[in-house]
Amino acid sequence: MDILQQKQYKILLIGDSCIDKFHYGLCERLSPEAPIPILVHVKTIETRGMVKNVKNNLLSFGKKVEIKCLTNKEKILKERFVEINSGQHILRFDSGEDQDIEALDLDNYEINNISKYDLVVVSDYNKGFVTAAVARKICEECVLYNIPVFVDTKKQDISCFKGSIVKINQKEFDNLKCKFLSQQLIITKGHAGTHWNGIDFPTTAAQVVDVSGAGDTFLAFLSYKYISSNRDLAAAIKFANRAASYSVCKSGTYSLKEEDIEKLCL
Repeated sequence: MDILQQKQYKILLIGDSCIDKFHYGLCERLSPEAPIPILVHVKTIETRGMVKNVKNNLLSFGKKVEIKCLTNKEKILKERFVEINSGQHILRFDSGEDQDIEALDLDNYEINNISKYDLVVVSDYNKGFVTAAVARKICEECVLYNIPVFVDTKKQDISCFKGSIVKINQKEFDNLKCKFLSQQLIITKGHAGTHWNGIDFPTTAAQVVDVSGAGDTFLAFLSYKYISSNRDLAAAIKFANRAASYSVCKSGTYSLKEEDIEKLCL
């Protein structure tokens, strides 16, 4: 199994990050002030989201990966309020996105020395950290050194990611400004599976608890499997499908653990 290989892969992660907070509580009555439920606080769990969630998923491969992560310094906060028994999300409250996010410097040392990496992964939530100019330079450098670059992006114009493997969901695909692309395009469709190169890859049936962060999990496992399986993209998509199906069975922004990977490899 690939999980038993001893090769260590040097991975450069680039993208926006945030803090995910899940406030869990009990809903047993409606407010007398408005037709809304009252959530009585039980616990709060804080995790790192976006590119940091990709990183945490990749860290489940242990010593098989060495990771450098470039991300924004500004604080973006996503708070979810969840009924603890049903798992029902009542409200999501976002803050920090109204501030100007400082873009990644084109002269960043890691980008200018990208040849030392085995893999580059870009998690672009389009908050301002990854500009089109930065994206073009990353992809040009990766093509030059034959380094695979995987991208998950919210941009509607993805021409700046020329030469990359782009993973987007169905809604993002429908909103693209251009459908004639110079990238390999992987489209995730939730319970309907994944589409790539004219092929539909079914996903494993799962009892969905929470989809938060599932796309990050898919991206992490897709990219790792690709480099650890001699660049077999079909095998990588199948593996990523299984990983994402596993993650949505968990509450909150769940990053897979080493023991989870052992189950996926069976």
